[in-house]
Amino acid sequence: MINNLDDMQKLSKDNMDVMMQSIGAMTKGMQAIAAEVADYQKKSFEESTAAVEKLVASKSLDKAFEAQSDFMKTAYEGFVGEVTKIGDMYSELAKDTYKPYEGVISKVAK
Repeated sequence: MINNLDDMQKLSKDNMDVMMQSIGAMTKGMQAIAAEVADYQKKSFEESTAAVEKLVASKSLDKAFEAQSDFMKTAYEGFVGEVTKIGDMYSELAKDTYKPYEGVISKVAK
């Protein structure tokens, strides 16, 4: 009975360690994603402000349309690039969060 209790305690400790590693990886990944989003928001705000200033300084309607068109193109390209980057970060987050469980699953499969 005591031998089984010791085994159960060891298994419980091992499972807790795996879970804590997984939670640590998730926390680290979410912090990186949050930092990336904050940086993108700051950059986007600065670019938007510059575009509005350029738009207001336009002397003609053609120049205003050109400034707006340039801004929309760069904003769209920047957004698509950022969404792709954040998607890759979420993919890595999922892999890193799952990684500690690989050893446990291989033990159970045996």
